Amino acid sequence: MIQGIYNRTFGAIFSKLATSSPATTMSAKQTVEDAIAAHKIAIFSKSYCPFCTRAKNLINTTFPHLKGQIYVKELDLADDGTAIQEYLAEKTRQKTVPNIFINKDHVGGCDKLISIQQQGQLVALVEGSA
Repeated sequence: MIQGIYNRTFGAIFSKLATSSPATTMSAKQTVEDAIAAHKIAIFSKSYCPFCTRAKNLINTTFPHLKGQIYVKELDLADDGTAIQEYLAEKTRQKTVPNIFINKDHVGGCDKLISIQQQGQLVALVEGSA
């Protein structure tokens, strides 16, 4: 009985904390769409994630000349990070980070980025000749 009360009480509280309000969701959508539209490469990341670090390092070492065209959003450090990750999951069907876009197209995560690079297609994809 106590377990049921606990689950009903705290489950409702935590579910409200974990979901975003409609205003936050719209702001998150705008943030994501603006970043994708304005940058050659957009990476939605978390600062502690080793896969994110690997993807960011690959992009930064391969394309140092594109520094102003590479957008990185550290979701764990952003107030709207949860809402952005929820929107990205809805948009891409990918719940994990990094979530990478190149020239407005969703690429996927770190493994996909590395696969594209190993196939020799990353430069062409970023430079727009793929």
